[in-house]
Amino acid sequence: MEDLLAQFGYIAVFIGTFLEGETILALAGLAASNGYLSFGGVVGLGVMGAFLGDQACFFMGRRYGHRVLARFPSLAAKAPRVQELVRRWNAPVVIVLRFCYGLRIAGPIVIGTCGISPWRLAFFNLIGALLWAPIVAGIGYVAGQALQQWLGRFQHVQLALLMLIVLGAMIGWILFQTRRR
Repeated sequence: MEDLLAQFGYIAVFIGTFLEGETILALAGLAASNGYLSFGGVVGLGVMGAFLGDQACFFMGRRYGHRVLARFPSLAAKAPRVQELVRRWNAPVVIVLRFCYGLRIAGPIVIGTCGISPWRLAFFNLIGALLWAPIVAGIGYVAGQALQQWLGRFQHVQLALLMLIVLGAMIGWILFQTRRR
């Protein structure tokens, strides 16, 4: 497990935050609290991955937004909510959307359809990423510290146990969502 984290941990943080991020970043914070990864490296790659992922989604929305919305009805269902937030609050909503569950990918795509300047979006996107990454990674780090104190001498078991719990919760959530549809 330690070798896998050392080899692929930072790559997983970048790819995970590029695509979605919260779970991967929190788990990376947990790994950093146990000394497997550097907290600064986790936050830095989290900022970079989140910023670049949102920029890619924004430009996809800017160029293909209406086609993407037509192709994905679940995304189109979120579009009016995001568009109304953008109309009401303009570009600073980019910072807030990063913290709204379920709108992290949909938000930048829909914002791309709203006509915001790419430079303005990049500025607020960077501010959002600079706030978001240390907070989410910090939550994982603090959770790791709490688990370390709570479990004490079972240091190697706690990381595997927490990852299994998170993985089980994610699988349960996906099964719940698919059965609900």
